[in-house]
Amino acid sequence: MNHSYIEKIFKGDRVAIARAISMVENEHPESLTLLKSIYPNTGNAYRIGITGPPGAGKSTITNKLAKYYRSEKKRVGIIAVDPTSPFTGGALLGDRVRMTDVDLDEGVFIRSMASRGSLGGLSKKAKEAADVLDASGCDIILLETVGVGQSELDIARASDTTIVVLVPESGDSIQAMKAGLMEIADFFVLNKSDRAGAEQAVMSIKMVLNFKPKHDGWTPDVLQTTANEGRGIVEVAKKISEHSAYLTNSKLLGLKRADRVIERIREAIGEQLQIEFWNEERNQILNQKIKDVIAFKETPFDVVEYLLKYYKK
Repeated sequence: MNHSYIEKIFKGDRVAIARAISMVENEHPESLTLLKSIYPNTGNAYRIGITGPPGAGKSTITNKLAKYYRSEKKRVGIIAVDPTSPFTGGALLGDRVRMTDVDLDEGVFIRSMASRGSLGGLSKKAKEAADVLDASGCDIILLETVGVGQSELDIARASDTTIVVLVPESGDSIQAMKAGLMEIADFFVLNKSDRAGAEQAVMSIKMVLNFKPKHDGWTPDVLQTTANEGRGIVEVAKKISEHSAYLTNSKLLGLKRADRVIERIREAIGEQLQIEFWNEERNQILNQKIKDVIAFKETPFDVVEYLLKYYKK
């Protein structure tokens, strides 16, 4: 990997950053070398996850938060995970279209990434893309998920602070989402709160939460916004700052980031083992044995045991 190219990333060169993220996303042969080279320069950006059901206004909140942080002279990176196009496999770019306040700002780098079937709401490569933005000098990284409902563990693992965005109409589904939301949300934002039913929705969320502290001792709050008008955004930013201070003062931020690294190492090892395991020979064994499984002469579990024993040999 060219040293001068890495230096361009560190200096915030937009072309170099875009190329680096593309290399990571497309699993270019040199992407691993790139990630190793930039890693010592990561760990400075504060990562904020924004998730919730489709149509809740996540993109608008992301846009307005970026604008707020730019007013504080902070460099902002945005990774907006869009649904995958069924034709090209790429992102549909719907989120980026809505970020009109900051899309031309030189201090903001926006990257739309395709979910590519990821169930956790984040693209598999979004965490590595966040590393690129971190190394490039971003102070804040906003990670916006595709919005797949309850399967949002990825965003909580990738972020320092996780925000769950809901709307008044979410009220009926709050009970159904109870367990997942309580686990991942550091606080809730009820967007479009100028609509009918907003106060009842806030009360519903509070009843579900019952304001019990999370396992880390932090008590999630519920804030109201009307993001398209910019109302409530300052309060959201202040709550993020409050949560960041809590994590720092309680020494939990370091532990949270260590857990994040452990999880990434486990994921990387799992991916590598899968690549190594499914060589041509084992695929042939699987194809041979599948006939017996379909004929009920063997069970899928017998095949698993056989392949694992074969692998260990």
